[in-house]
Formats: sequence, C-alpha cells, structure tokens
Amino acid sequence: MEAKEVEDLIRQGIPDAYVEVRDTTGGGDHFEALIVSSMFEGKALIERHQAVYKALGDAMRVRVHALSLKTLTPAQYESRR
Repeated sequence: MEAKEVEDLIRQGIPDAYVEVRDTTGGGDHFEALIVSSMFEGKALIERHQAVYKALGDAMRVRVHALSLKTLTPAQYESRR
C-alpha cells in the first residue's frame, strides 16, 4: 500500500483533515501519520484514533501492519509550530 492511498482514505473519512503519511520502512505496511482536524476538538485520544481507524476501514485490518498516529486539533498543531 502506498502512503498516498492511506492519506486518501483518511481524507475521505475525515474531509476537513490536513494529512501527512510516511511509509516508515518502505515495505508498504508500516506508516506514520499526522492528522489535523477540527473534528478532534473535545475528543479523547482513543476517540481520535478510532475515527482514523474507521476511515481506513478494511485497509487497517488487511493491508496496514503498523500505524503510528499523531492526531491534533488545529489549535494544537499551531501551538507546536
């Protein structure tokens, strides 16, 4: 699976998201993702991650072996810059 495919799936499930995905091993099954969305406002970390897993659907179970997530609100993202 390509990082772009992962990005596209996340954007489809979380339309307002800013998404960056990187293949950490080059093998197409270990990824690192940064997702920034206003949808994450007031959500616990587990709820944010569940939203991303839902967006990835079957790909998360079948094609992605490992996924490291950073899920931030726009305000959190701006404060990190």
